[in-house]
Amino acid sequence: MRTTCAYCGVGCGVKATPLADGGVAIAGDLEHASNRGRLCVKGSALGETLGLDGRLLAPKVRDADGMREVSWDDALDTVAGRWQAIIKEHGPDAVAFYVSGQLLTEDYYIANKLMKGYVGSANIDTNSRLCMSSAVAGHKRAFGEDLVPGCYDDLEQADMVVLVGSNTAWCHPILFQRIVKIKEVRPQFKLVVIDPRRTATCELADLHLPVKPGTDVWLFNGLLCYMARSGVTAGVDSAFVSGHTAGLDEALAVAHADCGDPAEVARICRVDLKDLLDFYASFAATTKVITAFSQGVNQSSAGTDKVNAIINCHLIGGRIGQPGMGPLSLTGQPNAMGGREVGGLANMLAAHMDLDNPLHRDTVQGFWNSPRIASRPGLKAVELFEAIEAGRVKAVWIIGTNPVVSMPNAGQIQRALERCELVVVSDIVEQTDTNAYADVLLPALGWGEKDGTVTNSERRISRQRAFLPAPGEARADWDILCQFAQRMGYAGFDFGAAHEIFDEHARLSAHRNGQPGGGDTPRVFNLSGLKGLSPHEYDELEPVQWPVRRLASGRVEGTPRLFGDGRYAHADGRAH
Repeated sequence: MRTTCAYCGVGCGVKATPLADGGVAIAGDLEHASNRGRLCVKGSALGETLGLDGRLLAPKVRDADGMREVSWDDALDTVAGRWQAIIKEHGPDAVAFYVSGQLLTEDYYIANKLMKGYVGSANIDTNSRLCMSSAVAGHKRAFGEDLVPGCYDDLEQADMVVLVGSNTAWCHPILFQRIVKIKEVRPQFKLVVIDPRRTATCELADLHLPVKPGTDVWLFNGLLCYMARSGVTAGVDSAFVSGHTAGLDEALAVAHADCGDPAEVARICRVDLKDLLDFYASFAATTKVITAFSQGVNQSSAGTDKVNAIINCHLIGGRIGQPGMGPLSLTGQPNAMGGREVGGLANMLAAHMDLDNPLHRDTVQGFWNSPRIASRPGLKAVELFEAIEAGRVKAVWIIGTNPVVSMPNAGQIQRALERCELVVVSDIVEQTDTNAYADVLLPALGWGEKDGTVTNSERRISRQRAFLPAPGEARADWDILCQFAQRMGYAGFDFGAAHEIFDEHARLSAHRNGQPGGGDTPRVFNLSGLKGLSPHEYDELEPVQWPVRRLASGRVEGTPRLFGDGRYAHADGRAH
């Protein structure tokens, strides 16, 4: 069975073969463009994770004697009744979902539709908030939409790769293997690693800049000043800047205020001046350069500014939208990108539409035919648990994540869950630190059992396919949510299979896209080529990068790179 790895955002294709002894043989999928048959140690060991020891296999509800097994009807009736009572007394903002980049796109879609279009609150956020929201905001500020310009193949076509805040050797090993191979074939290829720590990734680097934590903005603003000061000799593309960007003068004014002097930048960043100038000169002199960044950039109070400082250095040289050049955000979870597509963040709507845009709200509400639509951002991850602790949020439904362990302030999360009137957890594991606080536990399907899609860091949609039977009474997350929605009295959740949800997701992405009343500016995110897939076509769907269109021949065509025509998603068509 061809499927997709459940670990990091590289999104490797996997071949899973059930064996007669009950085990599963795992191999890389040679036909999947993201990994070409390679698997790291995590992906190779997927077969070892499929046992049922410790699995949550039946719904449970807490009573005076502890947790007891109940039927699905009893569990969902309990949750729906409690939610209805809380909403009636305290309003829709008194309930919330906290979800995960481990969910499939179809699961995410249903959760977002339910909360924003039917409950009427934007209180749905995700653990992806902690790792990717800075990149989302930076992309939107620069490009007008959350868009990753390039693809993994650009790594092999670049003459220089800069890794910022990323221990790629450990965190995205398959991409690092590509870089290792490039270095073997083209010794002149240059690798620069920017990281406060000396990691395994640094062993391959031609240059390691061990910057002081938090100084990335100074580093890249200094590079911007260096390129602007040297002009065309430093790779500045004046024609591209004047024809396709806006706001460079303002960005340079800000950068020059603190970062115009390389010696001062070296002092602030605590790096050797000679090494700094070597990096600046190499970047300026290399047209085909990829800057790949990950959690060291994103997980920061200045994460968005770091992302834009990186992007600006590509825009000033027109080094974007062409093979081997551009910024590349490396996501941490397998479906952090898919969650962003459907709007699974508290400040997003759906299909790359914005909560604060009344035309977008009208478009989504009309498409869903929903009784209401959230009109303002909800509580983001940290804010959400603060509101739970303060008593403003009375019920939280946690899906596919363990915030008592993964959130930065574990003590605060524990206090919040202790004080919460109703804690519902959907998970595959019976005992976790978070489950200890649950009033209701709902058994979900795991990898190998569930069916749907995920999107990786290069915008490539791939299928996760089921090759194992559902254990015990476990159900798909989307099915659990649909059954709950129906008990809440909501129409529009009578889905019978994952392909039906994906079709609605694809149709929404194309609905009034660029048409009068739909928000005017066309949205780049568009899955119109995947509308109307039959169950067989959905099952056989090959990995494809959005935006996706269907040719006259019927063939589906994806888009490896964006912005090749110099047009961006801002209303003026320029990058900012």
